[in-house]
Amino acid sequence: MKKIFLIRHGESEWNILHKIQGQKNVPLTDNGREQAKQLGNRLINENIDIIYTSDLSRALETANTISKFIRRPAIKSKEIREINFGPWEGMTLEEIKKGYKQEYCKWLKEPHKLKLDDGETLEMLEKRAMGFVNDILNNNNSKNIAIVSHSATLKVIILNLLGIGNSYYKNITLKNVSVSIIERRDYNNVLTLLNDTSHLKGLK
Repeated sequence: MKKIFLIRHGESEWNILHKIQGQKNVPLTDNGREQAKQLGNRLINENIDIIYTSDLSRALETANTISKFIRRPAIKSKEIREINFGPWEGMTLEEIKKGYKQEYCKWLKEPHKLKLDDGETLEMLEKRAMGFVNDILNNNNSKNIAIVSHSATLKVIILNLLGIGNSYYKNITLKNVSVSIIERRDYNNVLTLLNDTSHLKGLK
């Protein structure tokens, strides 16, 4: 059986400021870079054949760090960028709670029903990301694949690979540099690891 390693990027500068990033290009913190190194070290013996990564800097830098440890190429794509949060991008959670109270409540309770002006819905994100993921799985059927991306994008990928609807989006959380693993078995895709950060060894 082959594995899909689903990896969230390291801590970014806006993570620590509790700002919504979406498709804004925000760099890693020094702590995030160290997180990526510890993750890379953890993945050395996982026999990953190829890395696909979002082209946003926080994911790309994480992927390039992993690439140096496991000596496998990292291929970037805009198709696995984070969801576009429209007007929320650059705002803190407190600002969103005040300015978009009803929308934020819907995001927490029924995220699959939220549509922000100039932003993406979870359905739009699914179409974009899963089109790419299905292509790379079909073209790399005999390979172990790593995907380095973002919280919303990875959650939608996980749900769809398992045949679960986006309405369950609210029931998953993914930490920075967390690893989730889905095994591609003959009869089904099986989730064998979710949101694991055991490699962080004393870091945040």
